[in-house]
Amino acid sequence: MKLSIKNLSKTYAGGVRALDRVDLSISEGMFGLLGPNGAGKTTLMRTIATLQKPDPDGGSIDLDGVDVLEEQDSVRRILGYLPQEFGLYPDVTAERLLDHIALLKGISGRGERRDTVLFILEQTNLLDARRRKLGEFSGGMKQRFGIAQALVGDPSLLVVDEPTAGLDPEERNRFHNILSDIAENRIVILSTHIVDDVSVLCSRFAIIDQGGVLLSGSVGEAVAQLDGCVWSRVVEKAEVAGLEERHDVILTRLVGGRVLVHVAAETKPEGFEPAAPDLFDVYFASIRRARRRRPAGAGANGNDAGTTAQ
Repeated sequence: MKLSIKNLSKTYAGGVRALDRVDLSISEGMFGLLGPNGAGKTTLMRTIATLQKPDPDGGSIDLDGVDVLEEQDSVRRILGYLPQEFGLYPDVTAERLLDHIALLKGISGRGERRDTVLFILEQTNLLDARRRKLGEFSGGMKQRFGIAQALVGDPSLLVVDEPTAGLDPEERNRFHNILSDIAENRIVILSTHIVDDVSVLCSRFAIIDQGGVLLSGSVGEAVAQLDGCVWSRVVEKAEVAGLEERHDVILTRLVGGRVLVHVAAETKPEGFEPAAPDLFDVYFASIRRARRRRPAGAGANGNDAGTTAQ
């Protein structure tokens, strides 16, 4: 199965360019869509999930021969979606609400629905909480229930938007394990601004900023391209501005009250030490370089973007 997105654009009222000629090819497995808040990730996810249309003549989305923009009912039968924000009925139990969702998905037999619900609750580590009211769930449990409802009907395409934002480390790890387990034999698109989520879960990814794709492909290959070209140094905060004037600074991070600086260079800059690159370096290098090249007020592909959009 393959999802092909070609030349996809979306401009909101007032001239806000949320998507700017997006091209992506996504195959089975976990695919990470990485970008800062306001990059256009949620607009792209909602468009894939058939919740909104792109601009007229604003591109196409094909899912194994199915026109996602025109054959919405066909897509929804094989789609699972966990939006960034979703509501739950606080006085209903997890088991009862999943049963109702399964009925809406066309699983009419009571026994089949029961088996489906129990299997999904076990998949998402909620089986022991199946008779608890959803209003009693913790934040992490609610997110896992969000995945549970998205899995009803065994979707071939699962779209997950910012699922780990606000979760504590233990719950994030639990959520990672669930996503990894369900990614086999289906397309799972993980949209996030958390670099670690993509680094841990995804073999392929794309970076999006101000509506445009800056980079897409293999995580491993993207990191390997920076081998031997990343150098690090810990400095005082007051020194950062000067380093940014003299070097291609791709990452700054606070460490014990001082600043860890990574720069990209073919040869070792004075005072720096070699550093093993990772996805953080790839991500911040892509974002910083694109914004330095971009005219003030322009979108990712040089067009007037107005303000950024989710």
